[in-house]
Amino acid sequence: MIETDNKILHFDPGYAGYFQNQRIPLDELKKKADIVFVSHCHKDHLQQEALNRIIKQDTVIVAPIKCASRINSKNLRIVQPGDSLEFTEIGITVVNAYNTQEGHSTRKVHHKGDFVGYLINLKGKSLYFAGDTDLIPEMKDLGKVDIAFLPIGGTFVMDIEEAVAAVCVIDPNITFPMHQSNENLQIFKSAVKSKSGSRVVTLEVGDKTTV
Repeated sequence: MIETDNKILHFDPGYAGYFQNQRIPLDELKKKADIVFVSHCHKDHLQQEALNRIIKQDTVIVAPIKCASRINSKNLRIVQPGDSLEFTEIGITVVNAYNTQEGHSTRKVHHKGDFVGYLINLKGKSLYFAGDTDLIPEMKDLGKVDIAFLPIGGTFVMDIEEAVAAVCVIDPNITFPMHQSNENLQIFKSAVKSKSGSRVVTLEVGDKTTV
C-alpha cells in the first residue's frame, strides 16, 4: 500500500486468508483504496475477498483484461500495455511485464501482452511497479524512475542476479524488492550497493517507511 496526503493506492490484493499468519495489520486494511492496481490474476496477487476488504464505493480498479472475469466492480478499468490513464494528481502508464526465454525465471507462465506493470506519476514522483516479470527490453524505455518495486524471488520472476541487472538498467533512486523470500533481501541489497547508486529499502510485512 502507498499512502499520500490524500490518496491511498493498493497493489495486487491477493493475500486473502493470510492476514494473521503473514502479520498484515488489519488496521491497514481499513484504509480504503482510491485506486487498486492489479498486475495479473494469479491467486497470490488477486482474490475478490481481499479486494472487498480494501475498496469503497468509488474505488477504481485497474487491471488487464485477463483479470476481468475475476473482479466484481462497476469501476473496473481494463488496460493493456501502452495505455495511459489520468486521475486527480495521478498519471498512469501501463507497461509490459512478462517472462523471457533467456530470463532467470524457471517457470515461464507470464506471457507478453497478458499481464502488466505500472508506471505511476504521483505528485512529481515516478513510481514503477514491475509486476511479475523478468528483465525485459522495455525497462530501458521507462524514463526517469524515482522509486521501483521489483520482484527478486526467481521461479516465476527475476532472480537476484537479474533483478540487480534491472536496477542498473532502470536506475531508480530507491528500490523496493518484492515477491521474494526473506533470506534474499540482504543479498540483494548488498549486490545492488556494489553495482548501482540506487538505495535499497527492505520491509517486512507490516513495516512502514516514508520516502
